[in-house]
Amino acid sequence: MKSLHGYGRVVVAIVAVMILSVGFSGIVWAKTAGEINSSVNACLDRFYKQVPGAKEATAKAKGALVMPGVIKAGLIVGGEYGQGALRVEKKSVGYYNVISGSLGLQIGAEAKDIIILFLTDDALNQFKSSKGWEVGVDANVAVVKLGAGERVDFTKMSDPIVAFVFDVKGLMADISLKGAKFTKINPK
Repeated sequence: MKSLHGYGRVVVAIVAVMILSVGFSGIVWAKTAGEINSSVNACLDRFYKQVPGAKEATAKAKGALVMPGVIKAGLIVGGEYGQGALRVEKKSVGYYNVISGSLGLQIGAEAKDIIILFLTDDALNQFKSSKGWEVGVDANVAVVKLGAGERVDFTKMSDPIVAFVFDVKGLMADISLKGAKFTKINPK
């Protein structure tokens, strides 16, 4: 039983380090605009391959916020961080980070890709003009849940902002965006 207790301490230490590195993510994970664009392109390629109809849905959107490889870790207290770009007409028009924190029953870590589609000019303009845009406070976001092989039907999307969380790797399997705050950054 003592050895299991020792493993528990190791897990706690590892998760604590992950949470701390999320807290200092501006220092640890700062990326250049070129690195962010490269990650965004790879994320969009995964999106188009994994979600049938994604290419058509993205093409019809007024803008797409692409956040590749968002990291979330937690042990009762959790944190989430990632960097990405806002694409309008296939061009990056701004760079953003996402930060969120949570408290409650949670343990583990995950990485996931997030794509938020702005389907109206008003929704896109509200996002672009905000100093810090928080899901559930500044706007409601409909998270699209698809089963295996299901196709995105853009004609049935009635919400002005829809999000896709996909390519989730890890043990948490959390696709909620509630409380996620997106803030404009100026990478080098």
